[in-house]
Amino acid sequence: MHEWALAEGVISTATRVAGEQGIQKITEINVGIGDLQQIEHDIFLFALEQLRTPNIKDAKFTLQAIKGKLNCRVCGEEWEFSNRDMDEETSEAIHFVPEMAHVYIKCPSCESPDFEVLEGRGVILASISGVKEDS
Repeated sequence: MHEWALAEGVISTATRVAGEQGIQKITEINVGIGDLQQIEHDIFLFALEQLRTPNIKDAKFTLQAIKGKLNCRVCGEEWEFSNRDMDEETSEAIHFVPEMAHVYIKCPSCESPDFEVLEGRGVILASISGVKEDS
């Protein structure tokens, strides 16, 4: 599943960053999830829980949704991404390849598919907290 691969990336990155910062035990991991990624938060959180390593065994995971904000390059309209009116096939296509949004989404004002994603893309390790090694 897509969520499991992303969770593995978060755990791997958090572990690497902790090592670089001298954090021996991670107590909190904050993750931003862009709406365009269309991650199932429950599945993603379950994957994070299952992929715990010894240095994050007691860490608290916090997930924050990042709204998708789009801007039309033709007319300048700015709007928020919503998958409410999408069929399952379209939603799945964008879930696995967010760049596919340009195929399925059009500006609500001029109907152009030429837009840029301002926010709401990807999965971001926003921050980690923990206990540093004794100096």
